[in-house]
Amino acid sequence: MPYVRHWLRYSILLFASAIVLGMTAAHTKIIQPHDLDLDRTIQTNTRTGWLNHTMEAVSYCASPVAGVLIIAVWCGYLLFVRRRPIAASATFLVVAIGWNSTQIAKAIVARPRPPREFMLDPEIGSNSFPSGHTAFTVAAMVGVYFLLRESRHRRTVVFLGVLAVLLVAFSRMYVGAHYPTDTFGSVLIAGSAIFFVTGVWHAWLLPNLDRLPLIGALLTRFGLEEERAELEADRDGYGHPAVPGPGGGGRHRRHAGR
Repeated sequence: MPYVRHWLRYSILLFASAIVLGMTAAHTKIIQPHDLDLDRTIQTNTRTGWLNHTMEAVSYCASPVAGVLIIAVWCGYLLFVRRRPIAASATFLVVAIGWNSTQIAKAIVARPRPPREFMLDPEIGSNSFPSGHTAFTVAAMVGVYFLLRESRHRRTVVFLGVLAVLLVAFSRMYVGAHYPTDTFGSVLIAGSAIFFVTGVWHAWLLPNLDRLPLIGALLTRFGLEEERAELEADRDGYGHPAVPGPGGGGRHRRHAGR
Protein backbone atom coordinates (compact mmCIF):
# COMPACT_ATOMS: atom_id res chain seq x y z
CA MET A 1 0.00 0.00 0.00
CA PRO A 2 1.57 3.34 -0.98
CA TYR A 3 2.05 6.17 1.46
CA VAL A 4 0.14 9.31 0.44
CA ARG A 5 1.32 12.67 1.70
CA HIS A 6 -1.43 14.84 3.19
CA TRP A 7 -3.68 11.78 3.36
CA LEU A 8 -5.88 13.25 6.09
CA ARG A 9 -6.40 16.47 4.16
CA TYR A 10 -7.42 14.60 1.01
CA SER A 11 -9.67 12.28 2.97
CA ILE A 12 -11.57 15.12 4.65
CA LEU A 13 -11.82 17.10 1.42
CA LEU A 14 -13.29 14.19 -0.56
CA PHE A 15 -15.69 13.23 2.22
CA ALA A 16 -16.93 16.80 2.63
CA SER A 17 -17.37 17.15 -1.14
CA ALA A 18 -19.41 13.95 -1.25
CA ILE A 19 -21.67 15.04 1.60
CA VAL A 20 -22.27 18.45 0.02
CA LEU A 21 -23.11 16.75 -3.28
CA GLY A 22 -25.43 14.29 -1.58
CA MET A 23 -27.26 16.89 0.48
CA THR A 24 -27.70 19.11 -2.57
CA ALA A 25 -29.01 16.23 -4.66
CA ALA A 26 -31.31 14.87 -1.96
CA HIS A 27 -32.76 18.02 -0.42
CA THR A 28 -32.82 20.67 -3.15
CA LYS A 29 -34.27 20.97 -6.66
CA ILE A 30 -30.90 21.80 -8.21
CA ILE A 31 -29.90 18.24 -9.14
CA GLN A 32 -32.84 15.94 -8.43
CA PRO A 33 -34.90 16.59 -11.63
CA HIS A 34 -31.85 16.09 -13.85
CA ASP A 35 -30.90 12.92 -11.97
CA LEU A 36 -34.34 11.45 -12.50
CA ASP A 37 -34.45 12.49 -16.16
CA LEU A 38 -31.15 10.77 -16.87
CA ASP A 39 -32.30 7.63 -15.06
CA ARG A 40 -35.49 7.54 -17.11
CA THR A 41 -33.58 8.15 -20.36
CA ILE A 42 -31.31 5.17 -19.66
CA GLN A 43 -34.22 2.94 -18.71
CA THR A 44 -36.47 3.98 -21.59
CA ASN A 45 -33.89 3.91 -24.37
CA THR A 46 -31.71 0.94 -23.46
CA ARG A 47 -33.80 -1.68 -21.66
CA THR A 48 -34.26 -4.96 -23.52
CA GLY A 49 -34.81 -8.51 -22.31
CA TRP A 50 -31.25 -9.81 -22.64
CA LEU A 51 -29.70 -6.58 -21.35
CA ASN A 52 -32.00 -6.63 -18.32
CA HIS A 53 -30.56 -9.98 -17.27
CA THR A 54 -27.01 -8.86 -18.03
CA MET A 55 -27.25 -5.70 -15.97
CA GLU A 56 -28.88 -7.54 -13.10
CA ALA A 57 -26.00 -10.04 -13.18
CA VAL A 58 -23.42 -7.22 -13.22
CA SER A 59 -25.17 -5.57 -10.31
CA TYR A 60 -25.23 -8.82 -8.36
CA CYS A 61 -21.47 -9.27 -8.80
CA ALA A 62 -20.97 -6.16 -6.63
CA SER A 63 -23.77 -6.95 -4.17
CA PRO A 64 -23.17 -7.37 -0.42
CA VAL A 65 -23.26 -11.18 -0.62
CA ALA A 66 -20.88 -11.32 -3.58
CA GLY A 67 -18.65 -8.65 -2.02
CA VAL A 68 -18.17 -10.61 1.19
CA LEU A 69 -17.35 -13.76 -0.77
CA ILE A 70 -14.87 -11.93 -3.00
CA ILE A 71 -13.06 -10.38 -0.03
CA ALA A 72 -12.93 -13.71 1.84
CA VAL A 73 -11.57 -15.67 -1.13
CA TRP A 74 -9.15 -12.94 -2.23
CA CYS A 75 -7.64 -12.25 1.18
CA GLY A 76 -7.71 -15.94 2.09
CA TYR A 77 -5.70 -16.70 -1.05
CA LEU A 78 -3.13 -14.02 -0.24
CA LEU A 79 -2.79 -15.20 3.36
CA PHE A 80 -3.05 -18.99 3.23
CA VAL A 81 -1.83 -19.80 -0.29
CA ARG A 82 0.60 -17.01 -1.15
CA ARG A 83 1.59 -16.52 2.53
CA ARG A 84 1.57 -12.74 2.17
CA PRO A 85 -0.08 -11.54 5.38
CA ILE A 86 0.87 -7.89 4.86
CA ALA A 87 -0.69 -7.85 1.39
CA ALA A 88 -3.75 -9.71 2.69
CA SER A 89 -4.22 -7.26 5.56
CA ALA A 90 -3.75 -4.19 3.37
CA THR A 91 -6.14 -5.52 0.73
CA PHE A 92 -8.79 -6.34 3.30
CA LEU A 93 -8.63 -2.87 4.84
CA VAL A 94 -8.71 -1.03 1.51
CA VAL A 95 -11.66 -2.98 0.14
CA ALA A 96 -13.70 -3.41 3.31
CA ILE A 97 -13.34 0.16 4.58
CA GLY A 98 -13.60 1.74 1.14
CA TRP A 99 -16.81 -0.19 0.61
CA ASN A 100 -18.48 0.13 4.01
CA SER A 101 -17.69 3.82 4.40
CA THR A 102 -20.80 4.40 2.28
CA GLN A 103 -22.96 3.56 5.28
CA ILE A 104 -21.83 6.73 7.04
CA ALA A 105 -22.78 8.89 4.07
CA LYS A 106 -26.08 7.05 3.64
CA ALA A 107 -27.02 7.87 7.23
CA ILE A 108 -26.02 11.53 6.91
CA VAL A 109 -27.60 12.27 3.52
CA ALA A 110 -30.70 10.04 3.91
CA ARG A 111 -31.71 10.18 0.26
CA PRO A 112 -34.67 8.00 -0.74
CA ARG A 113 -34.32 5.51 -3.58
CA PRO A 114 -35.62 6.38 -7.07
CA PRO A 115 -39.35 5.67 -7.61
CA ARG A 116 -40.02 1.95 -7.26
CA GLU A 117 -42.08 1.75 -10.44
CA PHE A 118 -38.88 2.30 -12.44
CA MET A 119 -36.96 -0.53 -10.77
CA LEU A 120 -36.39 -3.91 -12.39
CA ASP A 121 -35.87 -5.47 -8.97
CA PRO A 122 -37.16 -3.12 -6.24
CA GLU A 123 -34.55 -2.34 -3.58
CA ILE A 124 -35.62 -2.75 0.02
CA GLY A 125 -32.27 -1.87 1.54
CA SER A 126 -30.66 1.30 2.79
CA ASN A 127 -30.74 4.86 1.44
CA SER A 128 -29.77 5.76 -2.10
CA PHE A 129 -26.73 8.04 -1.72
CA PRO A 130 -24.07 6.79 -2.30
CA SER A 131 -24.14 3.47 -4.17
CA GLY A 132 -22.57 0.69 -2.15
CA HIS A 133 -22.18 -1.52 -5.23
CA THR A 134 -20.17 1.17 -7.01
CA ALA A 135 -18.08 1.90 -3.91
CA PHE A 136 -17.23 -1.79 -3.59
CA THR A 137 -16.06 -1.86 -7.20
CA VAL A 138 -13.94 1.27 -6.72
CA ALA A 139 -12.33 -0.15 -3.57
CA ALA A 140 -11.71 -3.56 -5.16
CA MET A 141 -10.08 -2.03 -8.23
CA VAL A 142 -7.87 0.18 -6.06
CA GLY A 143 -6.92 -2.92 -4.07
CA VAL A 144 -5.89 -4.71 -7.26
CA TYR A 145 -3.90 -1.67 -8.38
CA PHE A 146 -2.06 -1.47 -5.05
CA LEU A 147 -0.99 -5.10 -5.45
CA LEU A 148 0.15 -4.71 -9.06
CA ARG A 149 1.28 -1.10 -9.24
CA GLU A 150 4.97 -2.09 -9.52
CA SER A 151 4.29 -4.63 -12.28
CA ARG A 152 4.05 -4.18 -16.02
CA HIS A 153 0.28 -4.73 -15.77
CA ARG A 154 -0.49 -1.55 -13.86
CA ARG A 155 -1.81 0.40 -16.86
CA THR A 156 -4.03 -2.50 -17.85
CA VAL A 157 -5.34 -2.66 -14.28
CA VAL A 158 -6.19 1.05 -14.36
CA PHE A 159 -7.96 0.75 -17.71
CA LEU A 160 -9.95 -2.33 -16.73
CA GLY A 161 -10.69 -0.86 -13.30
CA VAL A 162 -12.21 2.28 -14.77
CA LEU A 163 -14.32 0.16 -17.13
CA ALA A 164 -15.50 -2.03 -14.25
CA VAL A 165 -16.53 0.98 -12.16
CA LEU A 166 -18.39 2.55 -15.09
CA LEU A 167 -20.13 -0.74 -15.88
CA VAL A 168 -21.33 -1.31 -12.31
CA ALA A 169 -22.40 2.34 -11.98
CA PHE A 170 -24.37 2.07 -15.22
CA SER A 171 -25.97 -1.19 -14.07
CA ARG A 172 -27.20 0.46 -10.86
CA MET A 173 -28.87 3.24 -12.84
CA TYR A 174 -30.14 0.77 -15.43
CA VAL A 175 -31.95 -1.40 -12.87
CA GLY A 176 -33.39 1.74 -11.28
CA ALA A 177 -31.67 1.43 -7.89
CA HIS A 178 -29.66 4.66 -7.99
CA TYR A 179 -29.40 8.15 -9.42
CA PRO A 180 -26.28 9.26 -11.34
CA THR A 181 -25.07 11.39 -8.44
CA ASP A 182 -25.27 8.34 -6.16
CA THR A 183 -22.71 6.53 -8.27
CA PHE A 184 -20.40 9.55 -8.54
CA GLY A 185 -20.69 10.13 -4.80
CA SER A 186 -19.50 6.55 -4.28
CA VAL A 187 -16.21 7.34 -5.98
CA LEU A 188 -15.68 10.31 -3.65
CA ILE A 189 -16.64 8.41 -0.51
CA ALA A 190 -14.58 5.32 -1.33
CA GLY A 191 -11.63 7.52 -2.29
CA SER A 192 -11.92 9.41 0.99
CA ALA A 193 -11.90 6.19 3.00
CA ILE A 194 -8.96 4.74 1.07
CA PHE A 195 -6.85 7.87 1.60
CA PHE A 196 -7.61 7.58 5.31
CA VAL A 197 -6.67 3.89 5.35
CA THR A 198 -3.30 4.54 3.70
CA GLY A 199 -2.43 7.08 6.37
CA VAL A 200 -3.47 4.91 9.32
CA TRP A 201 -1.75 1.90 7.76
CA HIS A 202 1.66 3.58 7.60
CA ALA A 203 1.32 5.61 10.80
CA TRP A 204 0.31 2.74 13.05
CA LEU A 205 -0.94 -0.53 11.59
CA LEU A 206 1.96 -1.70 9.42
CA PRO A 207 4.67 -1.37 12.09
CA ASN A 208 2.42 -3.09 14.66
CA LEU A 209 0.74 -5.94 12.78
CA ASP A 210 2.42 -8.54 14.96
CA ARG A 211 1.09 -6.83 18.10
CA LEU A 212 -2.57 -6.86 17.13
CA PRO A 213 -4.67 -9.00 19.50
CA LEU A 214 -5.44 -12.46 18.03
CA ILE A 215 -4.73 -11.36 14.46
CA GLY A 216 -1.04 -10.75 15.09
CA ALA A 217 -0.37 -14.39 15.99
CA LEU A 218 -2.18 -15.59 12.86
CA LEU A 219 -0.27 -13.23 10.60
CA THR A 220 3.04 -14.25 12.18
CA ARG A 221 2.21 -17.91 11.67
CA PHE A 222 1.64 -17.37 7.95
CA GLY A 223 4.83 -15.51 7.17
CA LEU A 224 4.60 -11.96 8.54
CA GLU A 225 8.28 -11.69 9.40
CA GLU A 226 9.35 -13.22 6.08
CA GLU A 227 7.24 -10.78 4.07
CA ARG A 228 8.39 -7.86 6.22
CA ALA A 229 12.02 -8.82 5.61
CA GLU A 230 11.37 -9.08 1.88
CA LEU A 231 9.82 -5.62 1.80
CA GLU A 232 12.63 -4.14 3.86
CA ALA A 233 15.11 -5.56 1.36
CA ASP A 234 13.22 -3.99 -1.53
CA ARG A 235 14.56 -0.46 -1.62
CA ASP A 236 13.44 2.50 -3.68
CA GLY A 237 15.62 4.52 -6.00
CA TYR A 238 17.00 6.57 -3.10
CA GLY A 239 18.09 3.55 -1.07
CA HIS A 240 15.43 3.96 1.59
CA PRO A 241 13.89 0.94 3.32
CA ALA A 242 10.49 -0.11 2.01
CA VAL A 243 8.81 -0.58 5.39
CA PRO A 244 8.82 1.91 8.28
CA GLY A 245 10.19 0.68 11.54
CA PRO A 246 8.28 0.44 14.82
CA GLY A 247 9.16 4.03 15.62
CA GLY A 248 7.19 5.26 12.62
CA GLY A 249 10.18 6.45 10.60
CA GLY A 250 10.18 6.13 6.85
CA ARG A 251 6.54 7.10 6.30
CA HIS A 252 7.31 8.36 2.82
CA ARG A 253 8.60 5.06 1.45
CA ARG A 254 7.31 4.51 -2.02
CA HIS A 255 7.13 0.72 -1.89
CA ALA A 256 5.97 0.28 1.70
CA GLY A 257 3.37 -2.34 2.37
CA ARG A 258 2.91 -3.60 -1.16
